[in-house]
Amino acid sequence: MADSTPSGGMLWLPTASLWRREVVSFLRQRSRVVGALGTPVVFWVLIGSGLGRSFRMPDGSGGGVESHYLEYAYPGTLALIVLFTAIFAMISIIEDRKVGFMQAVIASPASRLAIVLGKVLGSTTLAVGQSLLFLVLAPIAGVHLTVASVLALTCVLVLVSLGLSGLGFLVAWPMESTQGFHAIMNLALMPMWLLSGAFFPASGASRWLAVIMAVNPLTYGVTALRHALYLGSNQPVQAAASPWVAILVTIVFTAATIGFSVFAVVRNR
Repeated sequence: MADSTPSGGMLWLPTASLWRREVVSFLRQRSRVVGALGTPVVFWVLIGSGLGRSFRMPDGSGGGVESHYLEYAYPGTLALIVLFTAIFAMISIIEDRKVGFMQAVIASPASRLAIVLGKVLGSTTLAVGQSLLFLVLAPIAGVHLTVASVLALTCVLVLVSLGLSGLGFLVAWPMESTQGFHAIMNLALMPMWLLSGAFFPASGASRWLAVIMAVNPLTYGVTALRHALYLGSNQPVQAAASPWVAILVTIVFTAATIGFSVFAVVRNR
């Protein structure tokens, strides 16, 4: 039986192999690329066009200006791209189990940690890459990027991507069918995004929704993205928390999802 303790080549070689397989498999399926990037962009444009004229910034400014909502929703759309990529990428866990590939990996000498890292890092690579492509549309939202903001945004995207990919792994691992995975996505993951401050600020929500938003870990991921987006700018940032609190909570969330994912795989003896 494979030892779950990471050691030498039993960690990094399987991790790199699974990472490469995940990336190559994703890029070969153009529908997954279009779905993970195109759907959030369509959401952003349609929702922005529909709600922009009635939206006001949390400080009361910006009523009737459509571009202000596109700007507000921009960090949330980045998070949605990451979420969609994690969902599509982690479906491969269920598919790999059906064809026997995952059973072979578990039976191999590869570390259990390598299985999680390979899948999560593959998903993170794809999510960050697609999110950075979305930065091309930043001027449409009225967001003026600088070298510092792009670097900060990339670091935060990596952190958020790791956390959501870990969560996707944790949800997909016990699933026997893609239908069940999609059901969990619709029931939990999408509301998690909607209640992260990506769609509307907590200041405009009812009290019970504001409480849920405050305990939602993705709220702090979106907040960190919002702060990174305006790094070095004099423009005030309407966010749910300070940048350091947002980053700290996101780090804890990421460590927890990856840690629980490793635990779930170790239990699969």
